Amino acid sequence: MSAPSGDWRTRTADLRAMHPRHILFLCVANSARSQMAEGIARSLAPPEVKISSAGSSPASVRPQAIQVLKEIGIDISGHRSKGLESIDAGSVDAVITLCSEEACPAFLRKAHRLHWGLPDPGAVIGTEETRLNAFRAARDDLLRRLKVLFGHAKEK
Repeated sequence: MSAPSGDWRTRTADLRAMHPRHILFLCVANSARSQMAEGIARSLAPPEVKISSAGSSPASVRPQAIQVLKEIGIDISGHRSKGLESIDAGSVDAVITLCSEEACPAFLRKAHRLHWGLPDPGAVIGTEETRLNAFRAARDDLLRRLKVLFGHAKEK
C-alpha cells in the first residue's frame, strides 16, 4: 500500500487513522534522522505501538543526534545503528522513509509507506554550532511531524 498524494500533514493523519502497531523509520546510515525519529516517536507513541529504525548501510549514531535529543529530555545514548535484517519485518505495518538527497532503502514487505524527505544534518559543513543547529532543525521538524502522527498536535 502506498500513501495517498497530498501534503505531509494529510498523509500523516491518514497513517494515524490506520492505528499502526509497528512503525519503522528507515534511512541509509541509521545514524541521525531515523535515530532521532525513533527516540522522539518512542516518547510520544502509545505503549502498545512498537517503534523501530534501521538503515541500508548502518554506520553509528551521531553524537550530535544524541546531544540535541538530550536537550529536549530524550536519551538515545544507548541506541545503535541497525540494518534491516535486525528488524522483524513481518510485524511492520508502517514505514516512514526520511532520506532527502540520497536514495532511500526499499522496504519490500507489505506496509503503509510514508516519505518525509528531510535534509541530512550530518552532511552540513561548518562550525560545531552550525552543525548542531542543523541537527536541531531536523529534530524540531521530526517532533512537529510525530506530534501530528501520534495526535499530540493542536489542530488549527
